[in-house]
Amino acid sequence: MAKAGLVKGLAKTKQIIAGGIGKLLRSGRLKEEELDKLEEVLITCDIGFDIAQEIIERVKRYTGSAEEGVKEKIISVIKDYLPNVRCKFEMKGNPHVVLMVGANGTGKTTTIGKLAYKFRQEGKRVLVVAADTFRAAAGEQLQKWAERAGVDFFGNPKAKDPGSVVYDALNGAIARGYDVVFIDTAGRLHTKLNLMNELEKIKKVSARVVPLAPHDIWLVLDASFGQNGVIQAEQFMRKVGLTGIVLAKIDGTAKGGVVVSILKKYGIPICYLGTGESIGDLSEFDLDEYLDAVFGD
Repeated sequence: MAKAGLVKGLAKTKQIIAGGIGKLLRSGRLKEEELDKLEEVLITCDIGFDIAQEIIERVKRYTGSAEEGVKEKIISVIKDYLPNVRCKFEMKGNPHVVLMVGANGTGKTTTIGKLAYKFRQEGKRVLVVAADTFRAAAGEQLQKWAERAGVDFFGNPKAKDPGSVVYDALNGAIARGYDVVFIDTAGRLHTKLNLMNELEKIKKVSARVVPLAPHDIWLVLDASFGQNGVIQAEQFMRKVGLTGIVLAKIDGTAKGGVVVSILKKYGIPICYLGTGESIGDLSEFDLDEYLDAVFGD
């Protein structure tokens, strides 16, 4: 992970931590008053009330070495508290198909552009597919990002059925030897049953063309949604299954603690963090580096 990008992206979250418990982190004290302040700050960063309480209880019981400071105690407790889930990308198909899902306005199309750029930089031949047939400008927006990323684009502005777009795109991807295909789908709220069912259809069409596709289903969440994003993750997980999450726009919010909620409640790996507006502002998620960026000096 690009450490500098991660630190920049989590700057607002860190400001809350530093402003709220900076003295506590430096003092090494763990008195009741300081612990109450710590709990308040964790909730402010959107870790979640129940999880913040549990972390505080564990910090109280922590029996690490006497030399460890408060910061190290907190980091150790959180790491032990969370399930050991990691997002490790492995090519599983020829091509490897990634279905991108999420609500309106989360930054899904922008994230696809960043991912396409990253994978092209790694030497993979990438195709991005505009399967959002509801929003007229969606294809044009994705095509612009594909051009910026230096990858190929497939879309059919006249198509009404996203399944047919995916079918044609994947057949073409096989014929032309693409390594990775990112499929952009229409933004949808998890409460819209008909649109959620449409994702099931896209999954079935993908599997008919490429065995076991989609090999990954990544949900793009806007980090500023905080706990509302956690609810979205649960509903998408239940309906279509998720192999990972991309947390976008984390640089624009102080709610970076939502990472902890997602990992703890659902065990869904967080794959990437969107840390800025430039095409290269995408960091692979690593829990150790995340915690150091939030609580570190």
